[in-house]
Amino acid sequence: MTDREIGFVGVGNIGAPMARALRIGGWQVAVHDTALDRAKSCLDSGARWAAELRDLGGCELVSIAVPDDEQVRNVVRGLAECLATGSILAVHSTVLPRTLEELVEECDEAGLSILDAPVSGGPERALRGELTMVLGGSDAAVETARPALQAMADRIVRVGAVGAAAAAKLANQLMMFSALAGVHEALRLAEAHGVTEEQVLDVVRSCTGASWVTENWGFFDKVVQDYDRNGVPVRYRTWSKDLWDVVAAARDCDVRVPLAGLLAQHLAEQVEEHGHRPR
Repeated sequence: MTDREIGFVGVGNIGAPMARALRIGGWQVAVHDTALDRAKSCLDSGARWAAELRDLGGCELVSIAVPDDEQVRNVVRGLAECLATGSILAVHSTVLPRTLEELVEECDEAGLSILDAPVSGGPERALRGELTMVLGGSDAAVETARPALQAMADRIVRVGAVGAAAAAKLANQLMMFSALAGVHEALRLAEAHGVTEEQVLDVVRSCTGASWVTENWGFFDKVVQDYDRNGVPVRYRTWSKDLWDVVAAARDCDVRVPLAGLLAQHLAEQVEEHGHRPR
């Protein structure tokens, strides 16, 4: 299996370590991005540079990790013009469920299969091939792609058809960012009374306020710095874009998400401010 080349489109903050994990797993990889410099770590690991989408035409599986719905649509439509019938597209981007549902019909017409395959875990886990991947799509496409997907994710959770995994990922994001907002407010409260971040985090380590966010405090500061290095606009950063996606996905199915609406308005500013504090 590993002698077959995997295409990878979008080698930014999460895509680059995912592509490198494929190389570490022994796969041949061809990477495409709008900026060659973002691909340096992948090329150094032995990946092939694909200057155009059509340079991925020989790949039977192409992973996609671009920032937003519009770019996912453009990439899928571009690949539909050059990939062979039977090829599979795995969309790792966090996007709206309806975006993927709309692309299923277009892929069917082109003789392609699409997998809804968002991931969670961050760049360090991505490089180790230890992401969690939520997976929606046909059984046949899932089983064909599984060996390559397992090089990037040590936990793969099937949830249903294309679009279902996107919904599950957005649910995860809302839970996580709700906790993150609470921690930011809690730390400001404690700081105003002379208690340091380190002291509060030490207290909650064995208390009911503990969460993934408190146990991994500093994670988002590192992501801010990674985004800064890669020149990613704030509107595309996960604490901004994903929360607006939650609101949009909820509107599509008439679900009220007042907390998500509030977080979408103010959380990004808090995360960015904390990430840029002098260390």
